[in-house]
Amino acid sequence: MPPSFRLAYVPGVTPTKWVRTWNEPSPDVPLTLIQVPAAEAADMVRDRHADAVLLRLPIDRTGLHAIPLYTETTVIVVPKDHLVAAAEEVSVADVVDGVVLHPLDDTLDWDRPPGRQAIRRPATTGEAIELVAAGVGLLVVPQSLARLHHRGDLTYRPVSDVPESRVALSWLEDETTDVIEQFIGIVRGRTGNSTRGRPPAPARSKRPDVDVRKAAGDKSTSGRRRRGSGAPQGGKRGKSRRRS
Repeated sequence: MPPSFRLAYVPGVTPTKWVRTWNEPSPDVPLTLIQVPAAEAADMVRDRHADAVLLRLPIDRTGLHAIPLYTETTVIVVPKDHLVAAAEEVSVADVVDGVVLHPLDDTLDWDRPPGRQAIRRPATTGEAIELVAAGVGLLVVPQSLARLHHRGDLTYRPVSDVPESRVALSWLEDETTDVIEQFIGIVRGRTGNSTRGRPPAPARSKRPDVDVRKAAGDKSTSGRRRRGSGAPQGGKRGKSRRRS
């Protein structure tokens, strides 16, 4: 086994609960976390800088396994005094007349967001958040990124009719090690104690059923059982006498 299990993850994804399970009660192999930009996530395992990575789909899956884990809600980030903030949920039709920013590190699977385009594309989601706060435009992102870049002067609302972000666990196709299998088990809901590469416990052999009659020395295996040692061997039963 390697000296540690190196797990990379993209911004907004929180592997805390899985790491906690891995560490209960104590890890056989220590887990090292590495945060990586979304654009570099797949190359982290291809270049063997990480054993596995939590990333967002879609990706180029050449040479990689990828297990989808969950789908995130897509939200639109707006200033708190924006009209959209008054709604519980919005649709694409509600924002087509506004400027919707499209950062270069956008994680949603579309050619361009709805609405009018800005003069230039922000380099990062963080820069786009700053522009939303300055009143330049709006931003559509996975909810975890909206939480990651939370500001007191901004809010977000779920938006429908737009792509959703799927988070997946990815690793090299030809390197599905025991450690990888253990972590796959954890993200699929197993406990930390149910993995660790322990061999399965041997099944207990069942005791053979005991024939009670034979154990008691009863050699008769057919016919009627005796009703008692004083019972007559044949004939009819006598009539009971009347009591005077």
